Amino acid sequence: MHCRESWFGHRSSERRSSALSMRLMRPGSFNFTFKMLSHKILCLASLIGLTLALPKARSPKLDSNPIPGESPLFATYTGKPTPIPANYTRVIPATTSGPAGPDDLLFQNLLSAEWIIYSFYQQGVEAFTPSSFSDLGYPNNTYDRIAEIRDNEAGHIRIFQDEISSTSLKPGPCNYSFGFDNDPETFLALQVYIEVNSMAFLTGLVRESNTIDTSSALVAVAEVETRHNVWSLIDIWDVSPFAGPADTVYPYANQILALTDSFVVSGSCPSENPEYPYPNQNLPEIGFVTNTTTGHPGSKIQLEFSNDPGFTEGGDYYAVFFHGVLNISVPFDIKTNETVIPGVFDKGAGIIALAVADEAGAPTEDSVLAGPLLLLQQPEKLTLLEP
Repeated sequence: MHCRESWFGHRSSERRSSALSMRLMRPGSFNFTFKMLSHKILCLASLIGLTLALPKARSPKLDSNPIPGESPLFATYTGKPTPIPANYTRVIPATTSGPAGPDDLLFQNLLSAEWIIYSFYQQGVEAFTPSSFSDLGYPNNTYDRIAEIRDNEAGHIRIFQDEISSTSLKPGPCNYSFGFDNDPETFLALQVYIEVNSMAFLTGLVRESNTIDTSSALVAVAEVETRHNVWSLIDIWDVSPFAGPADTVYPYANQILALTDSFVVSGSCPSENPEYPYPNQNLPEIGFVTNTTTGHPGSKIQLEFSNDPGFTEGGDYYAVFFHGVLNISVPFDIKTNETVIPGVFDKGAGIIALAVADEAGAPTEDSVLAGPLLLLQQPEKLTLLEP
């Protein structure tokens, strides 16, 4: 049966149709006409069968081991279900005995942090639709961009899992609460804070790595987080994405990781998970009185502490401000908890990290008594945001 010629051949079909009409007017032409119609019906039926037999698009869940950098699941997938296969969304125990890898602890901390970041985006993808953002005047592709960032963060999870050696446990996800309450604008504001936070702790973790490969991987991932933030600054906030000649270096990554722990629902982590972050100084968090400051360079700022930093009457204390690759120490008055953000810092650029220390410059991790506090400088309208 030559279905291609009789069904798809447009010119031949026209000629046959004309000839068939002439034959229909002649006596005795019914049998031939019936055969022609039957031929077309059979061809149509066979085409329907062929269509039904074509393989359907593969669900992301069917790919049991997508590889970051080689799978659209970690780049361009925009579906609501997670792109991470189920066998990777859990605690993965050690499979061999022996000493831990040189950077296993670093990657365990980083994987636990990445579960937080990924879950933020996954919750957003599940909570919203494209119209959630376009109806508010944001670009039509905002939802797709958020889904694609989710994909990237899922890829980071797989990268960090693979970086942990077979002799060490790979932490699983907890439950997380971000407080955006299905409000897209609150979600977009938190997105900037979370991306800046991740850029800051990745930069700090480079200082702790024991191998060149780890350092390279951390820089590569930090560059992707920067791309995420640049997209947001341009498309969502309509501000310059540039942060001056260098983003802020805060030297003690675990102190920043500890800030992300506030998103973890207490008691929800798998019992096998290691402490996060480890080690954890459990420093008092720093807040500030928002109605008495702009949070920008040159502004006075009054700090608040979640716990007693352990100040001693008559001791010397400093507010240490980190911006770019430098830091500036300002004497800190423990009676008023007030200080002044250095006015020499670039305005509207990057972030300012603030720690309270008992030594100028906070030269060691143990010299930090509280903090850090991350003050967003771009977009300026989010500077007073306290997640």
